[in-house]
Parts: sequence; C-alpha cells; structure tokens
Amino acid sequence: MSDPVIVGPVWWPTLPPSFEQLLTAGLQPVPLLPVVALILAAAYAAGAIRMWARGRRWSVIRTACFLLGCLLLLAVTGAGAEGYGLGMFSVFMFQQLTLMMVVAPLLVLGSPGTLLLRATPHRGVGRSVLRLALGGLRSRAARFALHPALVIPLMLLCFFGLYLGGGANVLLRTWSGHILLEIVFLSVGILVTAPLVSSDPLPRRTSYVSRLFDIIIEMQVHAIFGLVMLLSATPLVAYFVTAAPEAWNVDPVRDQGVAGILAWSYGELPLIVMLIVTLTRWYRQDTTRAAKAQSRNDAEMVKYNEYLRRLQQRDSDTTANPRT
Repeated sequence: MSDPVIVGPVWWPTLPPSFEQLLTAGLQPVPLLPVVALILAAAYAAGAIRMWARGRRWSVIRTACFLLGCLLLLAVTGAGAEGYGLGMFSVFMFQQLTLMMVVAPLLVLGSPGTLLLRATPHRGVGRSVLRLALGGLRSRAARFALHPALVIPLMLLCFFGLYLGGGANVLLRTWSGHILLEIVFLSVGILVTAPLVSSDPLPRRTSYVSRLFDIIIEMQVHAIFGLVMLLSATPLVAYFVTAAPEAWNVDPVRDQGVAGILAWSYGELPLIVMLIVTLTRWYRQDTTRAAKAQSRNDAEMVKYNEYLRRLQQRDSDTTANPRT
C-alpha cells in the first residue's frame, strides 16, 4: 500500500497499531538499514572468530554487546515499527531513541575499532584498510567530531532543531529523508556515546568531569524536549498531523504526548546507566591510582628505612672499631 504523504518506495501497514503489529516482521521495499545491520554483524563475527581461531583473546561480552546492537538495529528498522514510524510520531520517537540511546552504545561497547586493528591482516588489502582506519582515527576531523563540546549542539539539533525548527517536517516527506534521519540519529548516538564509554583507541580522551557534565546536559535536553511535546496542546510537527492513515485512528496531539513521555522516560534510562558506569569507572581509576601511589610510598619508605639501617650499622661499626 502506498501513500502520497511520502515520496519514495515505502510500505504502510494496513492494520491499526498494536504491540504485536510493531514487532511483526515488515521489511520496507528497500531495507537499507536492516542490510547494514546484517553486514556489520557478519563483519564483526568474522573478526572475532579470526581472533579466537588464532588463539588470541577477545571479549565475549564485547562481542555480545555489538551483535545485540546489530540485532536491535535490524528489529527497529526491519519490523512493523518501521512502517508505523512513517506516520506516528510516538513510534518514530521510539525508533530514534532506540537508535541513538540503545543501539549506538551497544555498538560502541563492542569496541569495533580495536577488533578491526587486531583482526585485520597486515598484508594485501588488509594493510590498506588499516592505513585508512588509522588515518581517519588520527585526523583532525575525528578529533573535532569527538570533542565533548560538540555533544550539546548535536543533542539540541537532533531534538529542538529538527522537530521545532522544521527540518524533520521536510525530511520525513520523502523515503530518502526518513532513512537519512535514522542514519543521523544512529551516527549522533555513536558520536555522543563514544567519548563516554568507548574502550577503543580514540584520538582524544575525555575527562570524567566532562563526561558527567555531558550526561547531565543530555538528561536535561531529553526532559525539556519531552515536557514541550507532552504539554503542547497543538501538533508541533505538521507532517504527523496528516501522515497516519485514517484506519490507524491516531490522534496527533495524543500521539505527540506519548512521544514526549518516551523522550522523557525511555530516553533517560540509558543515560542513567551511562552515569552509573562513568561514576564506577571514575571510582576504580581513583582507587587504582591511590593504590599505586601507596605502593610507591611504601617502596620509598622501605628504601629509606634500609638507608637508616645502613647508617646505624655504619655508626655501630665505627664505635666498635675506633681509629687509632
């Protein structure tokens, strides 16, 4: 079924939205992101298997995180949610938050950069791939993209800029624009999450103070945007007023309120987890540094005591055998 609201190859569900329909498989005519999810999962699995086959250690937990992220990417863009997200603000907000706040952190926690550097052969095509990866990692563009000061503008752009500034209203009217928005949400999620939880060799390291500041700001952005959507008595995104087919029986204002609740609640949960992880890592780092400092102090104290003992022994020998 096609609908003139969106230009491009799209498939619209015919039944009214329900939990079962959202989870039902429903690939779009051009399943771009589901195919990307499968390619990423296959490439990562090949790298992990190569590491294990060569007797080198690679974390099973990291592997599980990355593959789970690929699975969620496949589900959120390849199930019925993708079709209903074409016309319902709440479903599209759920997709956006899942891509940005769940899929992206899982992909980052998988440390794909480290796996790429360790599993890629150092000869033939592999050497070119490694050079390209290292060149991109050390570039000024990478340092700029991962700068903590960029987090706030990106979050403001994704929520207030796109939805209240009218950008989403234009992009959502075409299939390519809809896909572009999903790619943007996933990419921004990776850029925002990588400095917070990544173990990959990033071009810059963010201090724990900056990480906490960024997380708190993100939480405020989610909360304010959610309240704006929830308390507004009129639709703020014109596209969603007429996008949903009449058979779905969707109230745009009520649906917008649900989107606001999701932004405020569902969007905050991953940030709370990141906050806990950041505080835990910070505590462990301080504890490790304190233990190392104490160990150095103990070693220096032992050397000093040994020095005093030798002096005392020398004085004793001098007293026992005075010079004549």
